[in-house]
Amino acid sequence: MTPYAVVIPTLVRESLADCLAALAAARGPRPERIVLVDDRPAAPVPDPEPLDHALNVLGDLRARTTVLPGEARGPAAARNTGLRAVTEPWVVFVDDDVQVGPHWCAQLHEDLDEATPDTAGVPGVVTVPLPGGRRPTDWERGTAGLARARWISADMAYRTEVLRRAGGFDERFPRAHREDADLALRLLDAGWRIRRGCRTTLHPVRPASRWASVRKQRGHADDALMRRLHGPGWWERAVAPRGRIRRHAAITAAGAAACALAVTGHRGAAAACAAGWAAGTAEFARARIAPGPRTPEEVATVLATSVVIPPAATWHRLAGAWRHRHAPAWREVAR
Repeated sequence: MTPYAVVIPTLVRESLADCLAALAAARGPRPERIVLVDDRPAAPVPDPEPLDHALNVLGDLRARTTVLPGEARGPAAARNTGLRAVTEPWVVFVDDDVQVGPHWCAQLHEDLDEATPDTAGVPGVVTVPLPGGRRPTDWERGTAGLARARWISADMAYRTEVLRRAGGFDERFPRAHREDADLALRLLDAGWRIRRGCRTTLHPVRPASRWASVRKQRGHADDALMRRLHGPGWWERAVAPRGRIRRHAAITAAGAAACALAVTGHRGAAAACAAGWAAGTAEFARARIAPGPRTPEEVATVLATSVVIPPAATWHRLAGAWRHRHAPAWREVAR
């Protein structure tokens, strides 16, 4: 039986109790250790009651659980904090908003037992349940895309020593975005393999505000860092969707030009640019509305956010490119 530890970075959301309950109920060889990294901001002092409530569902696994304070610098830094506490040969990272399957521990044992010596990591199979009886919303479809991510860290096992030699996760990625792909590409570049496992994990769609899709545009800054570290072809290597950043930039440029030309009295040119902005925005909104439920609330949300997303995405991409313009690449990972 291959010993392993589980590391869970958490903001102690309501989903944490469900995550821990699923882990406690999973059949198969138990983890030698569970490390919870409480990454809530330290000031004001976090309320201990939600964390205590979540820990109570662990049952006999509670004695194997350690809670460490994080630094509120994002999941990459929190995972590294947990990694430093692990002595087992394998460490499995699990996010606090997923629920491992009923046979997860047994399936994980098979995944680790079948790993060849040149295999550094074994991701699980993540599924996202979508509602029945209606089309999924734009937010639900975005979350469902996690099931297609190749190296998603929501359920990812790594050899502990390999991960330490690699320097762990790059803490320059402050969000749960691209930090997993960056690490995987570094390991692949060093000649390691990452083989998909058979264990299954559920990733429910969590409730979100109307403007959640706008906040997600901050991830474009992380895309800029990926380009700096891995070159312009990182999309293909990571098997990641390229997205609409070029269209967003064109729409934003058209809108900015329309405003500038109108102020300077060039009404004809301003009208042409405004028409381009309107056409681009309408196409973007239609692409998001068409596959959805088309309820009044969903349509209103998509229309409002479709106006804001292009300039937000463009701003974060430009800001990220400037911020990371001199970012040094990692040293080569030793085999």
